[in-house]
Amino acid sequence: MDNIDKRNRLDAAPFSYRVNKNHTVFLDYYGKQVKILKGKDAEQFLKKINAAENEKALQLIMAKITGNFKRGNERNHN
Repeated sequence: MDNIDKRNRLDAAPFSYRVNKNHTVFLDYYGKQVKILKGKDAEQFLKKINAAENEKALQLIMAKITGNFKRGNERNHN
């Protein structure tokens, strides 16, 4: 995993998620909603999250799900 996050962007834990009572998953990037998962996509996401080893693995899973955070053009929120 060290080779994936070369700039250590995931150390700041920019991603978070919420699950509502309908089992819909809302993915947030620095507090702003960027993706909604429903049905089987939400179930698969929650399985991956439950199997994650540590916080950095959780962040990587959420970054991959959002899909547009791998090109280096994401905003810096320092």
